[in-house]
Amino acid sequence: MALYSLKNNLHLTTLKTLSLVSISVMSQKQTVQEIFRTADCVCFDVDSTVIRDEGIDELANFCGKGDEVKRLTAEAMGGNMTFQEALKKRLDIIRPSASQIKEFIETHPIHLTPGISELVKTLHERGVAVYLVSGGFRCLIEPVAEILEIPKANVYANRLKFYFNGDYAGFDDTEPTSRSGGKGLVIRRLKEHHHYQRLVMIGDGATDAEASPPADAFIGFGGNVVREEVKKKASWYVTDFQELITSLAIQTK
Repeated sequence: MALYSLKNNLHLTTLKTLSLVSISVMSQKQTVQEIFRTADCVCFDVDSTVIRDEGIDELANFCGKGDEVKRLTAEAMGGNMTFQEALKKRLDIIRPSASQIKEFIETHPIHLTPGISELVKTLHERGVAVYLVSGGFRCLIEPVAEILEIPKANVYANRLKFYFNGDYAGFDDTEPTSRSGGKGLVIRRLKEHHHYQRLVMIGDGATDAEASPPADAFIGFGGNVVREEVKKKASWYVTDFQELITSLAIQTK
């Protein structure tokens, strides 16, 4: 009888262990979804996430340096240089003047990713703080923030510098977003300063995925470009912002 009970207990323990393993595997996506639905802060990457384009590539094309920058971007993607080195080299090729930046902004339409306006509006209505955290340029991102009614103070991006005559003078290398791991640093500071309890990072790139932790969850976005390495790292990967909007409509129990 004792032997039977022991076997029974072992069997039940094994089943419970297997069940816990199954739940753990199946619940990773559900856990991220729950964090998103109850988030008090959501940070978005900008290029190829909030907007459909890559800002630096569009600016390079506008300045007639598209092919050169494209080649350098491919080299940087191969891991041969740090993010800051790649940013510096690309900007040294483009060397945009203040007047070129102004003309680019005035003539280049902003291509918002479908669904982002509704998603940001929904988050704001729920009292969720929304930030744009990008390795792109603040001068190009602030107009995007204005359309989405995101305060400029909630934009973290790189700053271009110009001489008094308007010529390109470099970029502010003290901005955290100008360096590898910078997005994670921004998020850590946001959490420390504002005491956010559930902060979610959403983006299409490796730098976005690497920002979690300190972000409490990462949602991979592939609506404009699918990066397989990011897709593999994301417990929840979406290709349409409507999926996130629908998720917010689900009442948490």
